[in-house]
Amino acid sequence: MTTTRPDLVLYGSPLSPFLRKAAGVCLTKGVAYEVEGVNVFAPPPWFLDISPMKRIPVLRDRSVAEEGVAGTIPDSSAICAYIEKKHPSPALYPEDPMAYAEALFIEEFADTSLAAAAGLGIFRPIFFAMSKGEEPGLDKARDAWANQLPPIFDILEKRLDGRAFFAGDALSIADITVACVLMQISLVAETPLERWPGLAAHFAAMQALPAIAQPYAAAEKIVRKALPTPFDLT
Repeated sequence: MTTTRPDLVLYGSPLSPFLRKAAGVCLTKGVAYEVEGVNVFAPPPWFLDISPMKRIPVLRDRSVAEEGVAGTIPDSSAICAYIEKKHPSPALYPEDPMAYAEALFIEEFADTSLAAAAGLGIFRPIFFAMSKGEEPGLDKARDAWANQLPPIFDILEKRLDGRAFFAGDALSIADITVACVLMQISLVAETPLERWPGLAAHFAAMQALPAIAQPYAAAEKIVRKALPTPFDLT
């Protein structure tokens, strides 16, 4: 019996919110994909050829090329835009010009400002330390939660402005990105958002979507081996 491989393969780890973002786009669109594990801290030589910035994920479209640089895309935002072009339905980038620009801004804001505070400020000090048998960096994580994240949450709350979606009147790349990056915190710590009710409602709605929940479950399965219960950072 022959098993057909999907055209799309994501190199990386489900621990990456950026890989989960790309996976969420695929799942929302019903596009088959698979994940091939790559340790970004000790990558094989072939991966360095296709990831100039030494980051995950990298997408390979096997319908373009099975090996080499051809057919690869080494950035999550570029990956998601490519999937949108190749599989345009359902659309995850608004048609309205202003809503489209807002979606791109929120995606970038989440990929940079939110990801830095959530990942470098909370996830890494806790999970990386515990995975090496060390004490979690709770002081750094609590500082990030108390001081770095509130101004970011304020911006997201204001941009969302009580709506169900960040850009336009339907799910977009903005919503998927914010949820996937916020869930990086949830992997290791409780994520109380009562001060930001609009963002809290949005986050709860996004967590309930199978396209968001499924990649997160794969990451959570890994994390819970080292950290059975998320920390309270308040």
